[in-house]
Amino acid sequence: MAVSTPILGIAILIYLMVIFYLGWLGYKKTQQTEDYMVGGRKMHPYVLAISYGATFISTSAIIGFGGAAGALGMGLLWLAVMNIIVGIFLAFVIFGKRTRRIGLKLGAVTFPELLGRRYQSRFIQGFSGALIGLFMPLYAGIVLIGGARFVETTLNVNYDVAVLILTVIVAAYVITGGIIAVMYTDALQGALMFLGMAFLLAFTYIKLGGVVEAHQALTNMAYLVPEGLQAGGHLGWTAMPEFGSPIWWSLVSTLVLGVGIGVLAQPQLAVRFMTVKDDKALNRAVLVGGPFILMMTGVAFTVGALSNVYFFNNLDVISIVAAGGNTDLIIPQYINSAMPDVFVILFMLTLLAAAMSTMSSQFHTMGTAIGHDFYREYVKKGELGQAINVTKIAIPVTILISVVLAYILPISIIATATAIFFGLCAASFLPMYTGALFWKRMTREGAIASMLVGAFSSLFWLLFVHAKEAVPFGLSQAIFGKATLLSGTWTVVDPIIIATPLAFLTAIVVSLLTKPISQEHLEKCFGK
Repeated sequence: MAVSTPILGIAILIYLMVIFYLGWLGYKKTQQTEDYMVGGRKMHPYVLAISYGATFISTSAIIGFGGAAGALGMGLLWLAVMNIIVGIFLAFVIFGKRTRRIGLKLGAVTFPELLGRRYQSRFIQGFSGALIGLFMPLYAGIVLIGGARFVETTLNVNYDVAVLILTVIVAAYVITGGIIAVMYTDALQGALMFLGMAFLLAFTYIKLGGVVEAHQALTNMAYLVPEGLQAGGHLGWTAMPEFGSPIWWSLVSTLVLGVGIGVLAQPQLAVRFMTVKDDKALNRAVLVGGPFILMMTGVAFTVGALSNVYFFNNLDVISIVAAGGNTDLIIPQYINSAMPDVFVILFMLTLLAAAMSTMSSQFHTMGTAIGHDFYREYVKKGELGQAINVTKIAIPVTILISVVLAYILPISIIATATAIFFGLCAASFLPMYTGALFWKRMTREGAIASMLVGAFSSLFWLLFVHAKEAVPFGLSQAIFGKATLLSGTWTVVDPIIIATPLAFLTAIVVSLLTKPISQEHLEKCFGK
């Protein structure tokens, strides 16, 4: 049932006023290019940690992956484990410190620029920028879908209108205020998200009779798994799928590994390591980021699975049936059906915060990738010119593409599209990013080869082998007369399993066969 009360209107109005105020603060503090790109390299550790977490955990995690947990079960909690170990500890303590130091020494203000300057290659920076500009709108589009779906079900607003409202609000402060406005608003939105998810978990367990009772009830529902899911290896919502089954491969390779590993090479996240002044700030940020990610992902995946108990107790159906077959609607339906109106208002703001925090970072990253990395460094060969203006123009262009995708993408797409983008980033960027930080023998040729092999092998696997994408796109059928080039288990193995190791191998082999980067440049990057 949709919520429509004066209280909701007042709450949203206050929220938006604060957001625009923080955006204005960002605008006032943005005096030069480095401010717009990396916040002057003086962000507070708390702001970094919450901004990173709020950007990482969007509506795709809460709505999309929460809905996926409603269908597939609590096996998705392994992704929460990966998010904390890889996405927070490994990212901040290992990758983050090297990224900050080398980025500062080279004067890099974007993720592609860090890679381009480390390998002394405008092609790497330009191609990376183009890749981000082309494919990040897919990720931004599904974040829009997640936010708009909840607005649609909560306020009884037309979905198309909800998409436009969210887009205009976020674009307004990103274009003017740069990364400072993005991170300031992220910090507020992250705090709101934490509060909303804490309440969601507590209300869910109260509603279902307690922690033990809720989980036992879900375990006892294993017999209700639909035949189609049983045939795919689904063994119940509190058990992992059958090892090696299609659902197991989808859960482990696409969702857990695709997102869990892909987070290390996310441009909009990596750039945040360059916004703080020292390594101590990154260490302190871990203490905030870890619990934040645990609360966001752990609650979303747990509640998504437990929603089956609520819907069965009240409607005599499981979650996917209650949502009309659309996993992206499971969490919105559950919130609006099970929770009191006051909580729905709070969660409405939580979802707005989750969507807006991630979208703002995506819009900023897409704009800088096209304006700064592709246009200035690759097209104009480093001339300053109108790079900032081009960036501000590129942001609304990429936003428009994201909006179009939000309108045309099919149902139950959020979790899958997120994994696609994260996997593409892992295959394209992770080998050369790792080499840039930790292996001095990595050469420009090795980096370029790994980037191209990773990007194109990932796209090839998506379009011609991985059935979930290859069949709908139909390119394999049109060219080769077969729905997929391979059959059997290969059709459910995610591209990250194939493309990323291949890209790493390419990076190592080509680097060892080509001339090392000069010692003088390496000393500039790493110090003597």
